[in-house]
Amino acid sequence: MSEVTGKAIDWRLLGRVMHYVKPYRGTFVLAAFLTIFLAGNAIVQPILMQLTLDKYIISSDYNGLVLMVTLMMAQLAIQTAVQYYQTYMTNALGQSVIRDLRKDVFNHVLSLRLKYFDRTPIGILITRTVSDLETIADIFSEGLISIVGDLLLVVAIIVLMLVKDWKLALITLIPMPLLLLSTYIFKEAIKSAFQEVRTQVAQLNAFLAEHISGISIIQYFAREDQEMQKFKSVNVKYRDANIRSNWYYSIFFPVVEILFAVCIGLLVWYGCKRILNDEQLASLSATHHPVTPGVILEYIVLLNLLFRPIRQLADKFNTLQMGMVGADRIFRVLDTDEVAVNTGTLRAANLRGEISFEHVWFAYNDENWVLKDINLHVEPGKTLALVGATGAGKSSTINILNRFYEIGKGVVKVDGIDIREYEVGSLRRQIATVIQDVFLFTDTIANNISLNNPDITREQIVTAAKEVGAHEFIERLPGGYDYNVMERGSTLSSGQAQLISFIRALVYNPAILVLDEATSSVDTETEILIQNAIYKLMQGRTAIVIAHRLSTIQNADKIVVLDHGEIKEVGTHQELLKIEHGYYRKLYDLQFNSAGIVKS
Repeated sequence: MSEVTGKAIDWRLLGRVMHYVKPYRGTFVLAAFLTIFLAGNAIVQPILMQLTLDKYIISSDYNGLVLMVTLMMAQLAIQTAVQYYQTYMTNALGQSVIRDLRKDVFNHVLSLRLKYFDRTPIGILITRTVSDLETIADIFSEGLISIVGDLLLVVAIIVLMLVKDWKLALITLIPMPLLLLSTYIFKEAIKSAFQEVRTQVAQLNAFLAEHISGISIIQYFAREDQEMQKFKSVNVKYRDANIRSNWYYSIFFPVVEILFAVCIGLLVWYGCKRILNDEQLASLSATHHPVTPGVILEYIVLLNLLFRPIRQLADKFNTLQMGMVGADRIFRVLDTDEVAVNTGTLRAANLRGEISFEHVWFAYNDENWVLKDINLHVEPGKTLALVGATGAGKSSTINILNRFYEIGKGVVKVDGIDIREYEVGSLRRQIATVIQDVFLFTDTIANNISLNNPDITREQIVTAAKEVGAHEFIERLPGGYDYNVMERGSTLSSGQAQLISFIRALVYNPAILVLDEATSSVDTETEILIQNAIYKLMQGRTAIVIAHRLSTIQNADKIVVLDHGEIKEVGTHQELLKIEHGYYRKLYDLQFNSAGIVKS
C-alpha cells in the first residue's frame, strides 16, 4: 500500500507526471499564463470599488460613477471569461494526461505475467486504472496550477494591503498566524483521512469485483446473508473514512469563518478609529494614504479575496498530494517488471511443432517446485497426453510453454530453439489453448471467435463452426453469429461456450494445440461433437492434451503420467495398462470402477 509522504510535493513523481504533459505543453503554458492573469485581475475590482466610493459617490459625481461601474462590469466580464477558459483548459489538460496514462497502464497490464494476477485482486487494478487515475487529473484541474494561482493571489493581496496602509494591514491581519496554523493542522489531518478513503475505495472495489463475479456460487449455496454481512463491514469502513474526512471539514471551516469575522472586526474598529481620530487630520501631510470609507470597503473585499483561497489551499494541497499518491500507485503498476521477458527476435512462423522440455524445474513461489526435472519430447504432428491427480503439474506445463510463467531451471524448446529466443507474441500466436473454464467477452459470437482480428473473415468463422459442428446451434440464436453472449457468455450453456472456444482455436490455425480439460464440462452429445472437432483440429498439428477422462486420450501417441511434479510413467495407453500397480493403471481402474458404481 502506498503511503502519503510528509512532503507537500513529491518532485520525482511530479516530474514523471509532467512527462505526460509534454505533448500538451502549449495548453499547459497558456493555462499557467491565464492563472497568473486571474490572480492579478482579481485585485483590480477592490481598487475600483475604493476609487468609486471615495472619488465619485461621496462627491456625488454621477458621470464618474457610471464610468467606474462600467469599468467594474468590464473587469468582471473579463474575469469570468478568463476563468472559464482557464478552468476548461486545466480540466482538458488533466483528462488528456490520464487518457495517455490509462493507455500505458492498460497496455502494461496486458503484458504482465499471470503470476502478477495470482496475488493482485482484479478490483485493485480497476481502482488503479480508474479512480487513482482520476486523482492525477485533479493535479491539473484542482491542484498544481490552481495552488500556484491561489498563492499568487494571496501574495498580491497582502502586498497591496501593506502598500495601501501598512498599519491598517498589520492590525487587520493579526489573526493570520492562527489561520495559517489551523490550515496546517487541517492539511495534516485530512491527509491521512484522504489516504484512508482511497484505501477503502480499493478494498470496496476488490470486494465487489470478486463477489459479483462469483454471484452464482453465492446463490447456489444460499450465502447471500453471510456475504451481505461481509459487504456491510467493508461498506461501514468506507463510510467511516468519509465521515472522518468530513468531520475535519466541519471543524476547519467554522474556525476560518470565526477568524475572518475577527479580521473584519479589527478592520472596522481600527479603520473607523483612524477616520474619527482628530490626530489623523493633524498628520495628513505625513500620511500618503489616509484611511477613508473607500479604503475600509476595499480592505473588506480584499479580505474576502484573501480568505477564500486560504480556505481552499489546504484542500487543494491535499488534492495535489492525493494526486501524487495516485501517481505513485499508477507508476508502481507501470514499474512492475513481472512481464514475459521479450528479448527474443525470432518470428515463430511456419513452425513444425516439435516440443522438448529438457531438465525443466518450475515453481510459482521461490523453490516450492511444482515441476521437477521434467524431460519431454513431442514430435511434430504427434499428440502428447498429460495425466495425473490434481496438483500434479499438468497445467503448469502448458503455462510455461506459453511463457505465462518463467521456468527456474532447464530449457523449453520449440523446433529445437529455446522459446526465449522467440518474440513472445509471435510464439503465442502459434499456440492455441482451449481450457475448461471458457472465457467469453460481452460481445457477439463472431467477435468472440475472431477476438476482433480483422484478418479473420466471416467466411472463415462460419467454415470453422461447421467443422466443429456448432453452426446449427449458432444459426438458431437471435442474430446468429451477431448474437451477443453477454458478460462471460452467461447466455450460453457451458457446452456451447466450449464449442465457441474450439472454433476460436480452429480459425487461428495454430501449429500447436493445447487442450486443458477441454471436454470435462460438457454433456455427452456435445462431447461427441467436440471429439470429432478435436480429431479434425489435430490433423497436421502437434497437440498437448490434459484430461481427467482417460477415455479421451487412449489414441494419444504418448501419455505422460505426472505425480507431484515428477514424471512417473511414459508410454501409450496399452503400454501403460500393462504396468502392474502403475500410476496410470491405478487411475484407469479407479475411473472404470467409479463408472461401474454409477451404472449400478
